[in-house]
Amino acid sequence: MRMSLMCKSSLGNAVVDEFPILRQEVHDGKALLYLDSAATSQKPIAVTEAFRKAAQEVTSFPDDADIKEEIETARANVASLLNASPRDIVFTRGATEALNLVARGWGDANISEGDEIILTVMEHHSNLVPWQSLAERNRAVLKFVPLSKDQAFNMEAFKSLLNPGKTKIVAVNHVSNVLGCVNPVKEISELAHAAGALVSVDACQSVPHMPVDVKELGADFISASGHKMLGPTGIGFLWGRSELLNAMEPLNAGGAAMSRVSINPASTFHDAPAPWRFEAERLPYAEIMALSEACKYLQSRNMSQVHEYEMELGHYLWDSLSEIPGISLYGPSPSSSAGRDRGALVAFNCKGIHSNDLAFFLDQEGVAIRSGHHCTQPLHRALGVAGSARASLYLYNTREDIDKFCTILRKTLKMFSDMGFGVEETSPCPLVSTSDPTLRDPGIDRPCTDLWPKVDAEAEGVKENN
Repeated sequence: MRMSLMCKSSLGNAVVDEFPILRQEVHDGKALLYLDSAATSQKPIAVTEAFRKAAQEVTSFPDDADIKEEIETARANVASLLNASPRDIVFTRGATEALNLVARGWGDANISEGDEIILTVMEHHSNLVPWQSLAERNRAVLKFVPLSKDQAFNMEAFKSLLNPGKTKIVAVNHVSNVLGCVNPVKEISELAHAAGALVSVDACQSVPHMPVDVKELGADFISASGHKMLGPTGIGFLWGRSELLNAMEPLNAGGAAMSRVSINPASTFHDAPAPWRFEAERLPYAEIMALSEACKYLQSRNMSQVHEYEMELGHYLWDSLSEIPGISLYGPSPSSSAGRDRGALVAFNCKGIHSNDLAFFLDQEGVAIRSGHHCTQPLHRALGVAGSARASLYLYNTREDIDKFCTILRKTLKMFSDMGFGVEETSPCPLVSTSDPTLRDPGIDRPCTDLWPKVDAEAEGVKENN
């Protein structure tokens, strides 16, 4: 049964005019329906204006004391969103750099041969590959928490993998960018600390959408990306415990990362204290000002209210999609304990239809979703598919957006059916004729080329010859 969506007067339709792109028309006058905020969010006027002002009016004097003060004010605004100290916020080029900073700056110095690192199979590649690389360099052991039966965090498996004295760090996402589940970071942190391990959290899908209190969560590192939280690209941040940050080696040496440098009587240098020791290059002032404005905007909307609004919106999306024949949904159901507070995104596949094909034809109707593996190839293998379609929502979306999306989706699926693609639950993709079972999978690595307006003749020739 569908949930009734609570009215939140300060969200949804009340804010849509602050995001001009959402009134944009595409493809011969079709209204843009943006359902891809888990990939990147749209920006309110206040954020784009802050960026413009900083880029056009201020940066001719990059060493001005006022600018340095504004950067520290921005750092305080980010910290306020997390209930953290500004001295524990490091500006980075994005979440990927922040996660690598933990793996390199802390991991290289603290993880040795035989030590163990615990991750989950649902990690984004940016929270997986840095630890794989570290394990290769230092001969450490990677252990992976599998999915639970309801496609969420498997607490019992996690407990069994903890190895006191050997487990050095647990790297986990707060909210899965595919499954939508909110992982129990507080309990994970308590168990990890009891075993003598630290916890690094990829919070890219939580900081923009729900209250994140670093003191409440109990983790040791938290990373996030500006462009997923109403801010610009090219900026993110790492929060870390002060004592850990000040003990870590910076990735880059020089510039503001140094407190004192001399060549006589010997070549010596001293790192600056955190967070400045990690900010060697000239900081991207315009991006930081825009991120600061995004944090202020989110706080003004009340993150608890944002979370409640989006959670109910996400449940409505799940229920609406579940009513369409031939669709498989991934992640815990809202009716389960693991899915009760799931994020406002749903990954799915339509029987016999490649997710890229589906996204292409939805795009022609003005609907923006995401398709592919979403930088989570191991997770999709665990789900038994190579990719999925994903619709994701934010505070500017509405129940009407979901109704419109499902109407267009049904229309698109009928078009596929009329073209010979079965969407009934028992129908495979009839246009794919191959002995390779992966090419009959609804999440196959490549789309059925028969659907595309242009076919690469050379590639088709190679396929036929083979």
